[in-house]
Amino acid sequence: MGSNAAQGITVTGVSRSFGSVHAVRDATLAVPPGSVTALIGPNGAGKTTLLLMLASLLAPDTGTITIAGHDPVTDPQAVRAAMGWMPDVLGSWPSLSVRASLEVTGRMYRMSRPAAAARANELIGLTGMEALADRPSRVLSRGQKQRLSLARALVHSPSVLLLDEPASGLDPAARVALRELVRRLAGEGTAILVSSHVLAELDEMADAAVYLADGVTASAERVALAGASARSWRIRALDPASLEGGLRASGVSGTRTDHLGTLVQVDNEAAAADLLARLVGAGVQVSAFGPAVGDLEHTFIDLSRPEANGGAAA
Repeated sequence: MGSNAAQGITVTGVSRSFGSVHAVRDATLAVPPGSVTALIGPNGAGKTTLLLMLASLLAPDTGTITIAGHDPVTDPQAVRAAMGWMPDVLGSWPSLSVRASLEVTGRMYRMSRPAAAARANELIGLTGMEALADRPSRVLSRGQKQRLSLARALVHSPSVLLLDEPASGLDPAARVALRELVRRLAGEGTAILVSSHVLAELDEMADAAVYLADGVTASAERVALAGASARSWRIRALDPASLEGGLRASGVSGTRTDHLGTLVQVDNEAAAADLLARLVGAGVQVSAFGPAVGDLEHTFIDLSRPEANGGAAA
């Protein structure tokens, strides 16, 4: 099976075209066991095509993919046995109950009837669907169907998990539960790749990120530069007037204020720490101080700037 790193996901120089449309031009990434990696990119970036190749449903034109040490082109059965795949929308059997759907899925993975029934019961508890267990799938809401889709992806206890927009349709409590479950699975050694447009969710879930634009993954160097670029920090104080005076005394200009606080452009974390120390030293009672947007959103916005496109492609 190879080294421990080979047990997760590795993608090297992968491309895939549909006629004259180059959906994925050059994708390279790695998701080691026991980690969560976010797959981020604008609409049309090639994320779905890449996920379909990882799921062994499309073959790449060039490049190599390994899932849990197996090639999805030459050994798709081994890949599917090791991988859980939660697509953006997964069809369900309308007349089957949640429990029956999970039991049938288990049987498809060649589990015995007792084993499939036991695993279905376990997953119903794991995904918080006890009250829905005996309802037919056709009455489930969008968010409830997402939970069923996740449970089906986990039936065979995969070592690699692909999640495409897993939080879509979930209420706030279910989103928290999903986040906790994903981190728990990673803690148990699962290699997880999550594609989502909700970057705030990914910030709290992922260890690393892969940025895909125009079918090309951004280089590690470009991502590091984007992450370290200047950004807005939001500051709140018990007395806004004292904050304004403290910023002026610190030589800070070009601030703007919204209903959440005062936005200040900061070059890096060291500069932010220095500014906070100066404000506190000046007697400003700072009640909140932090980046205005999360790390992933900041990096994504920086990489999406027109002048950054050449760097991402490189």
